[in-house]
Amino acid sequence: MSSPVLQRSPLIGLALGHYRILEKIGQGSMGDVYLARDEHLDRQVAIKVLPAGTFSDESTRKRFHQEALFLSQINHPGIATIYDFDTQENIDFLVTEYIPGVSLSEKLAQGLLAEGEILPLALQLVSALLAAHSHGLIHRDLKPSNLRLMPDGRLKLLDFGLAQSLPSVSGTGSTGSTDNTSGSFAGTLCYMPPEQFQGQPPDARSDIYAVGVILYEMATGHRPFEQKLLTSFSEAVLHQRPPAPRGLRPDLSPRLEQILLRCLEKNPEFRYQSCADLLADLKRAAIPDTQAESSLAVLYFENLAGRPEEEYFRDGITEDITTELSRINGLRVFSRSAVLPYRDKPVTPFQLGIQLGASHVLEGSLRREGDHLRITAKLVETRNAHCLWAERYDRQISDVFAIQDEIASNIARSLRLVLSDQDRRAIEKLPTADINAYDFYLRGRQFFRQFRRKGFDFARQMFARAIEIDPAYARAYAGIADCSAFLYMYWDSTADNLRQADEASRKALELDPDLAEAHASRGLTASLQKQYAEAERELQIAIRLGPKLFEPYYFLARSCYAQGKLKEAATWFERASAGYPEDYQAPLLLASSLRGLGRLQEAEAAYRRGLLAAEKHLELHPDDARALYLGAIALSQLGDKPRSSEWAERALAMEPDEPQVLYNVACVYALLEEAEKALTCLEKSVTRCWGQREWMQHDPDLALLRGHPRFQAILKSR
Repeated sequence: MSSPVLQRSPLIGLALGHYRILEKIGQGSMGDVYLARDEHLDRQVAIKVLPAGTFSDESTRKRFHQEALFLSQINHPGIATIYDFDTQENIDFLVTEYIPGVSLSEKLAQGLLAEGEILPLALQLVSALLAAHSHGLIHRDLKPSNLRLMPDGRLKLLDFGLAQSLPSVSGTGSTGSTDNTSGSFAGTLCYMPPEQFQGQPPDARSDIYAVGVILYEMATGHRPFEQKLLTSFSEAVLHQRPPAPRGLRPDLSPRLEQILLRCLEKNPEFRYQSCADLLADLKRAAIPDTQAESSLAVLYFENLAGRPEEEYFRDGITEDITTELSRINGLRVFSRSAVLPYRDKPVTPFQLGIQLGASHVLEGSLRREGDHLRITAKLVETRNAHCLWAERYDRQISDVFAIQDEIASNIARSLRLVLSDQDRRAIEKLPTADINAYDFYLRGRQFFRQFRRKGFDFARQMFARAIEIDPAYARAYAGIADCSAFLYMYWDSTADNLRQADEASRKALELDPDLAEAHASRGLTASLQKQYAEAERELQIAIRLGPKLFEPYYFLARSCYAQGKLKEAATWFERASAGYPEDYQAPLLLASSLRGLGRLQEAEAAYRRGLLAAEKHLELHPDDARALYLGAIALSQLGDKPRSSEWAERALAMEPDEPQVLYNVACVYALLEEAEKALTCLEKSVTRCWGQREWMQHDPDLALLRGHPRFQAILKSR
């Protein structure tokens, strides 16, 4: 989770049953919430414990047990799954799934949401709430802090501590507390409907009013009523109309404004009478929203052969189809990393549309048997599961490029997008004339994705095999250049690696001057050679030829950072991150640049964004040292020093002798004000061929060490 530890608790480090308490991560309506380790199943869980002082309160313990019973009745992807409820030494505790991410309140603190973000979140919230209402439960404490956004875009409804059964049970009223645990006046003041201020018992429509307040807040950045005094606040809720949302935000659609204002009707009879009705209107609103811009998610094709050794081919074909489609103007294609969490998972197009905000999904299957290839593909409109186009291809393996071209052209035609001559030429251009060379190239890409020293070594070998078969394979030369450059940057700063990067990048450009990836590879190599003017020129050309690529923006940002041009670096890191929101590296380096510029509030927001992406990446790749050490830097700046140190030490334990790990762990130690540890790691990184002295010289993370004699000696060492 991205939130820093709230406070030290005497429970931390102790065991409740077979759950080891790790840290306090929040507070619910009826207890404190901790991150814990399930020592039986070796997984992280969340544990809610009644706060100290309530253990002898039988009515509170009864309500706490009731929360567990409520959660056990509901099985919905938008509601936290309950694992256990138990008592140890008179301490009741509730165990649920651990949900990484940030609360909606934290998300809103970063700025207004686009309407394209609001609708998918609203659909998930109301769908979860409908599940609770269908089980006869009302939540009674809906608010942004009880909604958690996971790194993959899913929303989870938390904290049923104030939930009650329908029909509601009336209790004694109260006029003072805003978070009572019984009676009709329960919940959080800002999200309570007018009838609760009048002492009436809540029902399903009370939750719908709270949804309206949340929607209003997402859409405008304000609550409908923000008076500070209870008397004036209750007067406003009972008798005043909220400011028109479109008056605060003119670009808001009339349809969404109409929906949220109906949720906020003062008379419950005039509100939506059920979540089912509200959900239907939200879906209708999503239709024109998705029609405004076609957006496509390409699901990884199903590997019908079922052979693990064929995964590289399936993945490569899917990613190349994604690349081909991304060339089409007017079509927003979700990146590989956005779709990767759904690979080989049972997910419907509608679910993907909700979770990613995609208007369309391409799904299919692939089977390779000898020289024969069978591919099926289907384009689905997510809002209604309508199939717009489908085709089956039974061809020779040598026809794979023609199949990719046909799929791209048919999708463009189905979505009524007009291909320009430039788009058509780019799509139809054959990367290689030999399918065997392509096969080795795909194997190389699989190793390259691992972002490990051995992975880059193996990838370089595979790309070299592809070139042996097809000496004119420009993409394979660009692959060798990138492998050599990354090895030089992070593991082995030898002249040989830089020479290979230089020769391969020049050859890629010679073979295909219009290949954006070749210009990006050349730009990266030039920056490592400190030929910064050439680097900028080549990377700008790459951006012009491939405006949707991530690498040219990212490499240009790194080049500026290495020169100490932090303002320019921040601009390019931001552009890289905007085009590839699933990446954790660009936002975390953006944050470092912003911190170096003294723009601390913006830096904090970028750290949070990057940490979320790193956490999501680590869910898929838990042994990725780079995500750990860059995430550790973010944690140090967000106030979670124990977790920062833990992540850094995990990265170091994985790869204790790798120079790039040592360098970045040194940055973590410097930020944690452990100068001697930082200097020791830096010295080790240099002796193990870390060669980017200019990066070290300008890195804001190492500010603590600047005046230290050992640091100056490291800079001068060769």
